[in-house]
Amino acid sequence: MNIQFDILTLFPGIFSGFLSESLLKDALNSGKIGVRLHNMRDWADDKHNTMDDRPFGGGPGMVLKVDRVVPCVEDVQRLEPETGRLIMLSPQGKRFCQRTAEGLAEAKRIVIMCGRYKGFDERIAGILKPEEFSVGDYILNGGEVAAMVMVETVMRLIPGVLGDENSHRCDSFSTGNRLLDCAQYTRPREYRGLSVPEVLVSGNHQDIADWRKENSLQRTREKRPDLLKNITE
Repeated sequence: MNIQFDILTLFPGIFSGFLSESLLKDALNSGKIGVRLHNMRDWADDKHNTMDDRPFGGGPGMVLKVDRVVPCVEDVQRLEPETGRLIMLSPQGKRFCQRTAEGLAEAKRIVIMCGRYKGFDERIAGILKPEEFSVGDYILNGGEVAAMVMVETVMRLIPGVLGDENSHRCDSFSTGNRLLDCAQYTRPREYRGLSVPEVLVSGNHQDIADWRKENSLQRTREKRPDLLKNITE
């Protein structure tokens, strides 16, 4: 196995469809990755499986309890000799990006904490010292969808997961390609008056490579000019 994911969540059922379809299902069946779901409510010690409580100081929402979450994480970490990289999904975290995924793909184990409600009691981060990441400047109902984003992004970088080993290397944002990917076309060559660029059917590999490089730059300039500041001319 290349990498083991342990996901801590209050709602493990959310992942059922995600883990049973497409390339992720194939990667799991082949043993290239492993995914274990841990229901944090299993660490509650009352009949209602309470994992949250009202915030001190008042205000709306509920907060995940430090005396439930910390033992949960520590027990899960002890399942393997290597505790792995511990990640807390949080709006306060660093922005998750392709470069981050490339770094995570080198890990043997990743433990992901999915928040809910108003988030985690601040002492949880103080005790466990997780890496904090956010998938964007918006608020989700919980960290489960963000965890799926992280798993799928990292999974694609594991050798043997994609059909073409070079596929992810030319994706938008990948190392060595901080630009957007070039435009892609397939059959038919013409549809509703729109034709495939002639260079792509010319058979001239150098011309095709030059066109793709220029098109990638043009698309980035038009759609994501902010990315160009990362390019060294």
